Amino acid sequence: MKRLLSFLLYGLLPFASVAATATDPRKVLVQAIAEEDAAKQVDLVKQLASSGDPLVARGLAAWRANELYLLTEADGSKVPVLLGAKADADGKMRAVRLIDAATVADAAGQPRVFRADELTAVDNNSRIRRAIKTTLDLFAITDPVPKLRRAAVVKLGQEQNAEYLPHFIESLRTEAVPDVVKALREAIALTRVSDADPIVRNAAIRELGTMRSVNSIDLLRELEKKAKADPAQFGDGISAALRSAIQDIESYQQWGNLVGTAFRGVSLSAVLLVAALGLAITFGLMGVINMAHGEVMAVGAYTTFFVQGVFGNGLLFSLLGRTVTVKGMGLTGGGFDAYFVVALAASFVTAGLVGLALERGIIRFLYKRPLESLLATWGVSLILQQVFRHTFGSANVQVDAPGFLQGSFVVSDVLFAYNRIFIIAFAGFVVFLTWALLTKTSLGLQIRAVMQNRTMASCVGVRTDRVNMMTFAFGSGLAGMAGACMTQIANVGPGLGQNYIIDCFMVVVLGGVGNLVGTISASGGVGVANQILEPWLGAVLGKITVLTAIILFLQWRPNGLFVTRSRSLDG
Repeated sequence: MKRLLSFLLYGLLPFASVAATATDPRKVLVQAIAEEDAAKQVDLVKQLASSGDPLVARGLAAWRANELYLLTEADGSKVPVLLGAKADADGKMRAVRLIDAATVADAAGQPRVFRADELTAVDNNSRIRRAIKTTLDLFAITDPVPKLRRAAVVKLGQEQNAEYLPHFIESLRTEAVPDVVKALREAIALTRVSDADPIVRNAAIRELGTMRSVNSIDLLRELEKKAKADPAQFGDGISAALRSAIQDIESYQQWGNLVGTAFRGVSLSAVLLVAALGLAITFGLMGVINMAHGEVMAVGAYTTFFVQGVFGNGLLFSLLGRTVTVKGMGLTGGGFDAYFVVALAASFVTAGLVGLALERGIIRFLYKRPLESLLATWGVSLILQQVFRHTFGSANVQVDAPGFLQGSFVVSDVLFAYNRIFIIAFAGFVVFLTWALLTKTSLGLQIRAVMQNRTMASCVGVRTDRVNMMTFAFGSGLAGMAGACMTQIANVGPGLGQNYIIDCFMVVVLGGVGNLVGTISASGGVGVANQILEPWLGAVLGKITVLTAIILFLQWRPNGLFVTRSRSLDG
């Protein structure tokens, strides 16, 4: 049967008549299908590893899955074909010739359709299936997209399959992308670690240590255990090579973890900074301890969720016990991604209005009464939490990152996420706007005047009541934008504000009440310290340690890092 099939494929089909040295990958695949010698068949399949032809890859995958068929033509010849994915009402599908990707048609040029049981499936066995798997795995290292090419090399290198080694070496000769070159070198070294020659194996281990190969650390540790248990099996020198390589990689990992943790701490500091700026101004200006500031952050976060629903597929929420449906615009791509820009502005406005209502409705009656204002705003925070639960539910809501904030880039195996980079840059922008407001506008001049000496400012015509109202609304708006930023790195739920209100007050007090530079410095210290200590001490003990350190520092400098001086304060 094999001889007859071979004759039909190569004798009767002009397009399939190829020599054993054929270079056209489709012809090589057709030849492999017809080959009756199992060893030659496997060799022909392996020749296709670097072809890069999508139809060849599809044909190999179909062959492995018993979905590659032989179509008998009118003259008795048999043609390898692939069936399409869509079937008609009778379960029939179009067929595509493997040799030239042409659709099988009748004499009139109309596509012919077939059921699978009308065709003959191409035989395979375990040996050919293994060869096809290896070939398909190697297909990925020729992918035109460097990121996908690198991912494939990393995956295959972990398998330590000696059959991949010649292909890695061949790809290394022509590869120009530095990240892929590094991945290929690592894959070659990983594969050679399992070499029987001690010289080759030890050189590969040293190469992995020199490259600081994080992907190989588990393998090297396991190999070190085996070498200690059976030194005679691995020969001399392997223990020293392993220990040196492991130490180099572990040291590299420690520094990478430290840098990554510090980066995450800076992004957290940026959110704390935006939230604490408003708190610093209102606390320094009015002496009001606003315990609802965290819930104002949550207002900004839920506003972001609401805007996302409007730009997307809509949302449901409860209002006064009734379910309200908001239809979305159904935007996708860049149109949907614009929701976050709109949400930042909307969060500022919404939170500012909440702050304005809070100041006009409660706080303005409690100036110079800090204990009463603390208790009142604490009650407001509890009320707002219940409003969030009744409106959006007690579970966290999902806020998706826009496309331009998804992903990250890697530097020395340290991940820098785009959303955190944006938050850091946005915090810098907010700091600049706050500085410009306080130093370059008439409202800023009035705020600073009232902050330094409220009575004197009132005597010269400053409307302190209006300044209080505007300042509180501005500070609340900043908290709302902080909440919008927080949606990109934290869960959004009714208790969001409670997780950060203590940190915000620590930042304000540590930096110096009402001092912009102090707030910036303190937010950086608190955010980074929390992120560094939490992995070592745990979330709770880490926060307790930071709080204890701040209390001890304030015993030494009660006014914080930077002191705002004026005649009013000195007197």
